[in-house]
Amino acid sequence: MALQKESRRMVRALLAALISLLMPVALSGTAVADGGKSPRTWTVQVGSESADQAIQGMSFLPENIYINAGDRITWKANAAEIHTVTFLAEGQSLESTQPFNPGNPQYVEAQGGKSYDGKSYYNSGVMTNVSDSGFKEVGRYSLKFPDPGEFTYYCLVHGMAMKGTVHVREAGTDYPYTQSQYDRQSNKQERKILRDGYEQWDAARAKADDHTVIAGTDNETAMLMRFVRAHIVVHVGDEVTFVNDGMGAPHTVTFGEEPADEFAAVGDPADFTGGDLSSGLMLPKGTFTVKFNKAGEFDYICALHDFMGMKGTVEVRD
Repeated sequence: MALQKESRRMVRALLAALISLLMPVALSGTAVADGGKSPRTWTVQVGSESADQAIQGMSFLPENIYINAGDRITWKANAAEIHTVTFLAEGQSLESTQPFNPGNPQYVEAQGGKSYDGKSYYNSGVMTNVSDSGFKEVGRYSLKFPDPGEFTYYCLVHGMAMKGTVHVREAGTDYPYTQSQYDRQSNKQERKILRDGYEQWDAARAKADDHTVIAGTDNETAMLMRFVRAHIVVHVGDEVTFVNDGMGAPHTVTFGEEPADEFAAVGDPADFTGGDLSSGLMLPKGTFTVKFNKAGEFDYICALHDFMGMKGTVEVRD
């Protein structure tokens, strides 16, 4: 008898375990139980990054989201790199906003209301998950979408390389995905972005040598915010060339005090003996060659991305 009771308990335990495994599958089906009748709030991640912030992703995750009229989306900053969530005005071209101008309040401050009208300019301001980016930290940005339509938005910092689309259907339409399904898609894409970033890092190591430092690299998926060969040893009279090996992200090579205008060149790179020296804005494929005419250790940063750890040292020996 005791054996029979024990067997029944085991059967009940197995059934409970089976139900617990099947319930998430049942609940994560393509249609929502209420048929999509209740307004919902959805989450989209803005950017992505590795744990050490060396690799930064240029994606809204998910890139495409399907919602219903009356729903709201909250965009959440998910990286140290700065981004914006920007819906352009009717007739406004993305080209008219490029390159990103950090001195333009239309780009760096919130614009528009809390409910999207489908035709006006709306902007989140600069979104980042750190407080030392040089901009006012905006961690979240929310908009309500009262009307159906297809609405494309951009990150003004990264232009065409970073865009997303909100597909708004009539209220009451069944949702094709749940938030948890979007999250799983996003996590998968994040892992892909990280793999891409590490591949870029390996390729940059192959290009760097004792007199060549790769000053960041990027493609349309990920950015590497590091100097590759960040610590090198040279001798007095040697030259070192810094190369921005990316496609879109600018950088600087800045020794000494960071200039008030980080975009401006400072000092004479043909005769560096210490003090203040800066490349100014190094655009993709740009180079900056410095001749070191004095022994010592000279620290440098990217004035745009030092808060992510983009720093290096040149050790100059006699």
